[in-house]
Amino acid sequence: MGLPGAGKSTVLNELDTDYRVVNYGDLMLEVEKEKFGVKGRDDMRKLPIEKQKEAQKMVYERLSRMQEKVILDTHCAVNTPGGFFPGLPFECLRMLKVDALVLITAEVEEVKQRRAEDPTRQRDTDNVELHDAMNKSFLAAYSAFTGAPAVIIYNRQNKLEQAVAELQDVLK
Repeated sequence: MGLPGAGKSTVLNELDTDYRVVNYGDLMLEVEKEKFGVKGRDDMRKLPIEKQKEAQKMVYERLSRMQEKVILDTHCAVNTPGGFFPGLPFECLRMLKVDALVLITAEVEEVKQRRAEDPTRQRDTDNVELHDAMNKSFLAAYSAFTGAPAVIIYNRQNKLEQAVAELQDVLK
C-alpha cells in the first residue's frame, strides 16, 4: 500500500517472486466503469462513498476467490472529496487471509516531484504530509484488526534496489 507517487507499482515490478501481483485500482476501475460509468482512474475516488463501498465489496469478493498467493497493490487511505476513506475496510479485510501489511512510502518532496513528473495522471493537489500520516494510522488499524505485522518501507530516490530488497525480505 502507499501514497500515489510513492512508487508502489515500481517496487512491485522489480520483485522476483512467485506471488501474483494484483493491482486493486485496475479491478476497481473495471467494476466502476461497468457499474457506474466512471471514465478514468482519477475519477474513481470522486464517486459518492456509498458507490465506492459497493465497488470495493465486489472487488474484495473477487479477491477472496483467488487461490494463489497474491500481493495486492493498493492505497491504504483514499483521499476523497469527503475525507480519507479506508482502502482496506474491515468488512473487506474479513474476506481475506492477510499475512503482512506493507506500506511503501517516500519523503514528501520526492512524492511531490514524482507526481509532478507523471504525465499519465490528472492528480488533484492534496496535502501529501497529511495523506502519509493518515496512511500510517490506517496501517496500524489494519494490523491490529488482522493480527498481521505492519512494515513500512521507504522507496527513496535512486534507492529502488534497497526498497525491493526490503520487500523481498518480508516475502520470505
